[in-house]
Amino acid sequence: MDLSKIKTLIDFVGRSNITELTVTEKDVTVRIFRTSPGQEAAAEPQQEAGSTTSLAQDAGSDTPSRPEKTYAVKAPVFGVLHRTPAPGGPPFVATGDEVEEGQTLFIIEAMKVFNTIAAPRSGRITHLTEIDDGEVETGDLLAEIA
Repeated sequence: MDLSKIKTLIDFVGRSNITELTVTEKDVTVRIFRTSPGQEAAAEPQQEAGSTTSLAQDAGSDTPSRPEKTYAVKAPVFGVLHRTPAPGGPPFVATGDEVEEGQTLFIIEAMKVFNTIAAPRSGRITHLTEIDDGEVETGDLLAEIA
């Protein structure tokens, strides 16, 4: 990917409301993100594109009424959330399902790239988002695992 393309992508992120953009061309991935409002966008080139992403956060302190410790699975990127592997197919997981660490929970489609969202740990699904084939923002809660 040449420098002019990267500059164009940085300008695009700077002018838009998005906070993160990942583009892969051949064997080079460029991740452009804005860390907080008012700051300029930054680019972080990566040589190896990873398609499996998991983002876990301790959510036990946010829900004092629940005695068990839960982990929040949040959207790592902006895109269209798919709860099924194919249109009309069964969902990857349902509330109450037992999952293993690394098991696919969702797919987020961003700029024609399908990012697999994997379980950060083994456990039982206690909460799932209602969004299916709709847009999610970076940081949106997708599921909780106890």
